[in-house]
Amino acid sequence: MNVTRNIVGAIVGVAFIWIGAAHFKNPKAFNEIVPSYLGAPYFWTYASGVFEIALGVGLIIPATRTMSARCLVALVLVMSLANLNMYLNDIPFNGNLLSATGHVIRLIVQVVLLAVLLWLGAIF
Repeated sequence: MNVTRNIVGAIVGVAFIWIGAAHFKNPKAFNEIVPSYLGAPYFWTYASGVFEIALGVGLIIPATRTMSARCLVALVLVMSLANLNMYLNDIPFNGNLLSATGHVIRLIVQVVLLAVLLWLGAIF
């Protein structure tokens, strides 16, 4: 079981590091989906990028995996505000509009990701 957690933790951790780095490489794409009521889109884009990178590293390290996964559950839920904003206001991400099917697929991916993070965080 530890081998499986190590492999899954490494894969998901690298994915979060990659996505977090993308927040710095192309912040405009992420800024556009930050809900306007939050204000300061660059702050939210960079802050979420920092957390994704740091917590992604934490998923890779067995000693910090549980806490990092639990923190990522909260982060993913909070960042779902951006996904909801994209859906409700038909906002393109990086110039690409999602179809209704695309939004459903994105939601399914979010739910699966949350389930994996809950498992890595030993919540269930």
